[in-house]
Amino acid sequence: MAGLDEGTDVRAAEDSSEDPAGRTLFEVLADGDHDDETSLVLHRGPTCFAVMNAYPYTSGHLMVLPRRAVGELSDLTEDEHLELWATVRDAVAAVNGAFEPGGVNVGVNLGRAAGAGIPGHLHVHVVPRWSGDTNFTTTVANVRVLPEALDESWRRLREAWPA
Repeated sequence: MAGLDEGTDVRAAEDSSEDPAGRTLFEVLADGDHDDETSLVLHRGPTCFAVMNAYPYTSGHLMVLPRRAVGELSDLTEDEHLELWATVRDAVAAVNGAFEPGGVNVGVNLGRAAGAGIPGHLHVHVVPRWSGDTNFTTTVANVRVLPEALDESWRRLREAWPA
């Protein structure tokens, strides 16, 4: 998969028991042991960061999340809360600048029943949308239609990220 280390298996890393230190995949990415382009990290802040979704619904699909594993919004510190939503604002600006979509979905799935793939580490999805896009195929056919490689989307978003 473009943009991920050959030794990185995202499905295995979703279970923190696969990491010797018990970290979630997102904590591993937050630690910065890999360069940002390889790990698809778009932005790093003191308490939060933004990363491309490795299994995007569409080109430009990214996530904003705290550096530490927090499962609920109520468990965020005040600094994490403020930085999370400021980074979401910047992510939407970057998506708009890089892709000029017709709209943007912003959403959080809290808990496995709500669709959270890693329920112990909340993340905010930022997904560009266009009228007539093929996003429905993900739900009805389990198919992703991506006109652009992840590393190209990463480059475009990184260049459009607000200073």
